[in-house]
Amino acid sequence: MRFHQVRELVRWAADYHGRLDEAYVGWAAQEGVGERRRMALDYLAEHERRMQRELEAYFAEGSEHRRVLDAWFDDPEEFPHAPVLERLPEGDDGEDVETVLSTALTMHRTLQDLYRHRVERAGSDPEREFFEALVQAEDAEVRRLVRDIQRLEAY
Repeated sequence: MRFHQVRELVRWAADYHGRLDEAYVGWAAQEGVGERRRMALDYLAEHERRMQRELEAYFAEGSEHRRVLDAWFDDPEEFPHAPVLERLPEGDDGEDVETVLSTALTMHRTLQDLYRHRVERAGSDPEREFFEALVQAEDAEVRRLVRDIQRLEAY
């Protein structure tokens, strides 16, 4: 479908965070996942739940974003398929969290690219500003993830 409302894209992004939460919880529950890696995965799962709640707050009654959410856009591209979450690395006996961080960054890059794409193709200033704010928020979250996971790895 070519025509979408901004709300559809935001709903897709919120659901994406929900799928990531479930994937991280599942990965952490696998046998052989080391304690440090499990802590990183638990942190990421909580992070994804928070990100999902923040996006869903845009849909609340009286949200200041109502007008932008109702806007339509024409884009021949469908929303990207999420990286295959089922291909998350299997648990192992290691405590290494580098793989966890790399996976998280790859997953977030999908959203960063999607939001930047919408900034470039925005049909109005409010829409552009909305997606620029999402880009900035996503960039800040990625920096926070890197910082926090690296702290965990240092312990």
